[in-house]
Amino acid sequence: MSNVNFQQSIDQSDRLVPVNLRQSGDPGIQLLISNRVRKSPYWHLSVEAGCWKATVYNRMYHPRAYVKPEDGGAMEEYRALVNDVTLWNVAVERPIRVKGPEAEAFCNYVCTRDVTRVPTMMGRYVVLCDEQGRVLNDPVMLRLADDEFWFTISDSDLAYWFRGVNHGMGFDVEIDEIDVCPLQIQGPKSEDLLADLVGEAVRDVPYYGLMLGRIEGVEVLISQTGFSGEKGYEVYAFNSSLHAETVWNTIREVGEKYRLMVIAPAHHRRIAAGILSYGQDLDHETNPFQCYLGHMVPKAKQADYIGKAALERTRELVNAGQPPFSHQLVGLKLGGKPIEDYAPDFWLVGADAGSEPCGWITSPWYSPELGTNIAMAYVPVASAEIGTELVAWLPDEFLDIPGQPVAATVSQMPFRESVHQSSRERAKAAGRDYAY
Repeated sequence: MSNVNFQQSIDQSDRLVPVNLRQSGDPGIQLLISNRVRKSPYWHLSVEAGCWKATVYNRMYHPRAYVKPEDGGAMEEYRALVNDVTLWNVAVERPIRVKGPEAEAFCNYVCTRDVTRVPTMMGRYVVLCDEQGRVLNDPVMLRLADDEFWFTISDSDLAYWFRGVNHGMGFDVEIDEIDVCPLQIQGPKSEDLLADLVGEAVRDVPYYGLMLGRIEGVEVLISQTGFSGEKGYEVYAFNSSLHAETVWNTIREVGEKYRLMVIAPAHHRRIAAGILSYGQDLDHETNPFQCYLGHMVPKAKQADYIGKAALERTRELVNAGQPPFSHQLVGLKLGGKPIEDYAPDFWLVGADAGSEPCGWITSPWYSPELGTNIAMAYVPVASAEIGTELVAWLPDEFLDIPGQPVAATVSQMPFRESVHQSSRERAKAAGRDYAY
């Protein structure tokens, strides 16, 4: 009989479906590769580049490791990212296009931020909520024209949501997934590599800016965006199914002189940058004010949008010290031995070694720069103040003393400086607690 128990001591009464906090570990089960889950146009190229670990994201296979543990594993990939330049297969972001005479009005209705303020050939990080103010997706939105927007989505059914919304609203738009599977080029040498690939004009592209170009004759869209906290870009090849090999191989060939390495999305670096991962750090039952995204609820937007009334009410409750949720996402610095791979469970957090667990870790990793483990975690709202001392129950392999939890301190995010400030950091620097 299994002794993996559901954690009844942790208050999840504000959720309909509790987060599964059973500590079941990594059973070593092999991922089934079949034709029921989609392979992106870059999947076979990732396999050729050494992908040995994968997951499923947006119903597509998603490469999550290239360097074998005996060769340095994920931390060797991290070294390449922060020192040189890296190539990521992130086709699973599969863009959803909204196009038509009322595209701006539609996008402004489904996004919390004011889309009318976004000029053409620019992008924004956006949040989309349901009527109760819960986060359905946190994509990067790109505006290619007055009447055309792309959403590079996190792990959810955003296209279905868009079509369902429009079935009732009747905006004059077309909503489709398009064949422009993205790649990311991330790292301090990314600008020089992109200049070699598409020309010197890329050096003038601002953060969240866009440009059109060609790689070995293939039309591409370049955005200065990414999931790393480092300097970086995303490359969208038009008709990716046809041109995948040409674009991928050209990037790798030109990148050789910059020590380019193919790696997985850098969760170790994005944690340090305070970048959230949908499905891991938040989901469809999470409120923006609960998960470090309260700044994405604007104060100056006059137009109505889905969830507006609920989110403005939540802001009032939070400001009054009566948040309508039991747990708050925070940063943690953790003791213990270095965590250098993905956590198979939401590890538990408590007030002290003699207490029952009261929270859970969503994203842990080791930071070489800080010389300590760092993490995101949900803790009771009363324990969310920076400097609060807690403990974390990690697997035995990471414990200094077997059976004893490690120290955990609530800490400021981001944990280390990013090349580009996030919307949260820019708003704070301007004296605002909200983005436009």
